[in-house]
Amino acid sequence: MTETLSVRIDALTKRRLDALARRSKRSKSFLAAEAITAYVEAEEWQMGEILAGIVDVEAGNVVSHDRVAKWLRSWGKPSEGKAPR
Repeated sequence: MTETLSVRIDALTKRRLDALARRSKRSKSFLAAEAITAYVEAEEWQMGEILAGIVDVEAGNVVSHDRVAKWLRSWGKPSEGKAPR
């Protein structure tokens, strides 16, 4: 089941979308729906990762700045350390 959604876009973006639709032989609606779906999926993933990180911080699952800085200073050296956990 699909629903209709109206959006406002600037004139340049509309021209670019028109051209892309012609070149790809897809409708503007198809391309816009695909773009919105991809955006929503990416944002949902990112928000989930942020919230999971907040849960980790609240549970005390953190690595100190000093440990991370020490690890970064070891990069490219024979004694390069493993990522702190």
